[in-house]
Amino acid sequence: MTKGACQCCCRSVAVSSDNVSKIFQDAMEAGKGILRLTPTWVPRVFMQPGRRIKLAPTDWYALGVDRGGINERWFSSTTEAGNPGRQPDEGLSYVKFNGQKFLLRDAVAEGKGTVVGDKIWDKFKRWPVYSKFFDNLGPIFHHLHQREEHAKLVGQEGKPEAYYFPPQLNAAENHFDYTFMGFEPGTTKDDVKKCLENWNKGDNGILDISKAYRLKRGTGWVVPAGVLHAPGSLCTYEPQWGSDVFGSFQSLIEGRQVEWSWLVKDVPKEKHNDFDYIISMLDWEKNVDPNFKSSNYVEPIVDEKQSGKGYTDKWITYGKIDGKQLFSAKELTVYPNSKCTLNDNGASGWILVQGHGKVGELTVDTPVMINYGAEPNDEIFVTATAAKNGVTVENTGSEPLVVLRYFGPDTHPSTPNIGDHRKVN
Repeated sequence: MTKGACQCCCRSVAVSSDNVSKIFQDAMEAGKGILRLTPTWVPRVFMQPGRRIKLAPTDWYALGVDRGGINERWFSSTTEAGNPGRQPDEGLSYVKFNGQKFLLRDAVAEGKGTVVGDKIWDKFKRWPVYSKFFDNLGPIFHHLHQREEHAKLVGQEGKPEAYYFPPQLNAAENHFDYTFMGFEPGTTKDDVKKCLENWNKGDNGILDISKAYRLKRGTGWVVPAGVLHAPGSLCTYEPQWGSDVFGSFQSLIEGRQVEWSWLVKDVPKEKHNDFDYIISMLDWEKNVDPNFKSSNYVEPIVDEKQSGKGYTDKWITYGKIDGKQLFSAKELTVYPNSKCTLNDNGASGWILVQGHGKVGELTVDTPVMINYGAEPNDEIFVTATAAKNGVTVENTGSEPLVVLRYFGPDTHPSTPNIGDHRKVN
């Protein structure tokens, strides 16, 4: 390495799955159960990069214009991206240690319950969730993520998700800071069928029967599987289930054509032109819920038990989806010259959005700009082993240290319920 070169820009050498055992054990011992991860960038052919997730401008199309712009960064992911023409490891996070790197998926397979927790390993045999930054210049098409019953027909899993709009990444709103969600109450399935029938006539009118909600920094939403949504242009932190299924119900977006194939990407071939089946993928009652915002909108709630002098821990994703705690997320702020010890109930994926300091044995900092392939020190995975022992976070800088971290299913005995922010804020 050239003298004075930035080590965060040096690329680690990949270790094959067959040779992970030794380096995994060494990394676990050195970090006392905390693993350092490298950035996982994901392109989308139908997207325009929003330019706020710190990827260098020279690298927005690092995988080629034909692969699309990079407008997503995935965190602590063992889920493959469902992109056409994808690279073999696209969407998968890597652990880095001593100039080498190996897949987090392989670390989970090696460490099992010590990494993700015994309950999660015994039930899922994997880390079944992930989170990401979604950062687009404008809105995207009105789409859904299939429910379990439909996803399994194409060998996939259903995907509910949640949103949080970090203030640190949203100095600019970009082109359209509104998100259409669900349908106007009173919409009928025949109204939706008409939109499908009009697909090749231009704008099929799907947004005419939906409602847009203004997006607000520092707030969020929970979006169950089967609910239509057309995400707006705020940069979004998205905890979600470990799947990459979707289907677009909108034929034009900002004047650009959306091919029918994007509607039926995860639909059995024999159902590609079956309007009744396609409409059945919608969770109808949730889409026409007259109290949609009350049912799905969230604001941060301070966790008093995990907050103290010099630090504040807030719930940012919470509540249950169809009666299940599938994932959750928190935002930790540690102020200058302060530190705290977190006692979480399970494993979690972390990303810094402001400041620098230490997490356990690891130094962490928030980069200003990241080249594709560079390996900054802003992302970690806290294993179940480390969480059990308690994790100390120290701010060694002059500004707040802010971390977003998400958890797997049933990690907490309880979380706030959706709507509880109205009781405390």
